[in-house]
Formats: sequence, structure tokens, C-alpha cells
Amino acid sequence: MSLGAAIDTLIATIEARASAPADQSYTAALLAAGPARCAKKLGEEAVEAAIAAAQGNGGELTKEAADVLFHLLVLLKAGGVAPAAVAAELERRTGQSGLAEKARR
Repeated sequence: MSLGAAIDTLIATIEARASAPADQSYTAALLAAGPARCAKKLGEEAVEAAIAAAQGNGGELTKEAADVLFHLLVLLKAGGVAPAAVAAELERRTGQSGLAEKARR
């Protein structure tokens, strides 16, 4: 499975679980706690991924990267940002120099 296909499946799962009772779904519990809680979890997972990378632990980095992607998608849902909007922004940036794009900010 490609990363894109896995992300599409994960987005569908998050959508399906968003309306579940919070005591029956981790996703629903995160969303019920609000965007600030979702952001905190994303930050925690990002730090864990960075530590795994710094330690050269590819196995842990793989697991933590999956956690980062999941928590980012949950945060997008909590923040009312459609994943398609992020995809459109990535597409807009395609073909641009990263240095040039940063200079315009």
C-alpha cells in the first residue's frame, strides 16, 4: 500500500470514528477534548519521532511517524481543515524551490 492510500484509509477511519462515543473510540475522545488537546498530542508524537530519528532508530521512527500522521489528521479534523485543502496547498507548492517559497513568507 502506498503512503497516499494509507492516508486516505486513515482519513476515512477518522471520519467514521469521529461520531462514536468518546468512551468507545480514542479518535472520538481526542476530538471531544478539542483542538488544544489534539495539538498537544501531535506535539508529543512529533518529539518522539524526532528523538527516534536522532538516535538512528528506524524501527521506532517508523512507528512514531505513523503516530504523527494520525494525530495530524485528527488535529485537522478538530480544526475544521479538510485534508483536501492541505493536498491543494502541497500541490500549489510543487515545482517551487523551498528556499524561494520561504523567502515569500
